[in-house]
Formats: sequence, C-alpha cells, structure tokens
Amino acid sequence: MRTIFKYLKFGTFLLQKKLITEMDIINARFLQVKNNRRIGEIAKTKGWLTDNDIHRIVIIQEDTYEKFGVIAVGEKFLSRAQVEILLQEQKDSYLYFGEALVKIGIITEAQLIEELKEFNRLKLEASD
Repeated sequence: MRTIFKYLKFGTFLLQKKLITEMDIINARFLQVKNNRRIGEIAKTKGWLTDNDIHRIVIIQEDTYEKFGVIAVGEKFLSRAQVEILLQEQKDSYLYFGEALVKIGIITEAQLIEELKEFNRLKLEASD
C-alpha cells in the first residue's frame, strides 16, 4: 500500500479524501493551462519571436526532443540571456495545481497547506 503513495498525484489524493470532485480537477487544470504560458508565447509578447519562428522551433523540437530554449538559441532565434529571462518570467507566474484550487474557491489556503503537508509526508514515507 505504501508504494501506491509514491506515485500518487496531489489531485488524486484530494479526490480520494473527497475534498474535491473530478470537475474541480478539470477546472483547476483549465486555469493552469490558461495561466501557465510557454516561453514561446512569452517571447512573442515581448516581440522577440514571431508565430513563424515559434512554429519552426516546434517543428525542430518534434524531431529532436530538445528543449524549446535550447533550439531557439542554437538556431539563433534568441540569445541565452533572453531564454533565461523567459524562463524566469515563466517560473514567476507559474500557477501550481493547489494554488489553482484556492484561486477558484474549492479549498482555502490553510486547507491547501495542511493537505500538502499530509500528502508530502505520505510520499516521503512511501519512498523510505
């Protein structure tokens, strides 16, 4: 049973505890997708890449499985400094699943903190 916790996702954990519903998971994920932008999108907003540039990078990415930023630098679309700026901006605005649940009013911030503590404790015990 302990091994199961090792691979358990936070949403499934909350679902099993009946603190959220499957629809809550969908709504939180939708908010994450809407909020968490890809670095190509951020670069486009800054005027550093065009739609065509992004498509060319993505095509190369599909063939090579390289990270978007690595390709953008290698193909001279962006500098390393620009990619670092984009990654930092992406990280700063990233919305985690639990934060999304709080934002849409499914759980409170205090509940999130307590549930994360329990979830992480169980995962830690499972990895022992």
